[in-house]
Amino acid sequence: MPPHAKPAAGPPQAAGHPQPAARTRDAARTQAEILDVATAEFARAGFTGARVDEIAARTRTTKRMIYYYFGSKEQLFTAVLERAYAVIRGAEQDLDVAHLDPVSAIRRLAELTFDHHEAHPDFIRLVSIENIHDAEHIAASEKLSRLNWPAIDVIGRILESGRASGAFTADVDAVNLHAMISSFCFFRVANRPTFAALFGRDLLAAGERERYRTMLGDMVVGYLTGGAGRR
Repeated sequence: MPPHAKPAAGPPQAAGHPQPAARTRDAARTQAEILDVATAEFARAGFTGARVDEIAARTRTTKRMIYYYFGSKEQLFTAVLERAYAVIRGAEQDLDVAHLDPVSAIRRLAELTFDHHEAHPDFIRLVSIENIHDAEHIAASEKLSRLNWPAIDVIGRILESGRASGAFTADVDAVNLHAMISSFCFFRVANRPTFAALFGRDLLAAGERERYRTMLGDMVVGYLTGGAGRR
């Protein structure tokens, strides 16, 4: 639940009522179900087009209960974004690259981003929708600002290791390298329909997947090791 959503206190415990732990588990399951359905609905219809009534109809709950847990449609969308970003940022932070050399580590990170974006097209749509709204929900979320910087720190540590070893020569910071990796992965999913219509090529074709995955790694490693971007 977003920190800004403050539901009223639950009903008092009485004989025959579920125990607090059971109620907590039920509430967590209900919120997770709401977020699952809301993610699909916002990704399909956008923030403006999505309807809380529709989300309620597709869950085992009510519109009133959705507002009880999340406060408003805006806060529900923010919670959807927070969870979507938490998944990819958590995967980045959990990536075990300490045993890898810097070149292998940055390639592995790029591959992780590639795999995640391909597997989560709703994430791509949600980010596109939030950009249409000038990131107003992200800007208002303290949780999202905390989520993103630890992942940047992971890239920063790989860059520091690569420079210390002499493997990396490009003058680039972690945020710009993150943008470089993300842009390729994001474009491939977000622009699939228009790219196919313009060039007759499906960027998500199964037979081309490994080619694109390798291309991303080669692009990032080539940039970092070839001295491109030095001022």
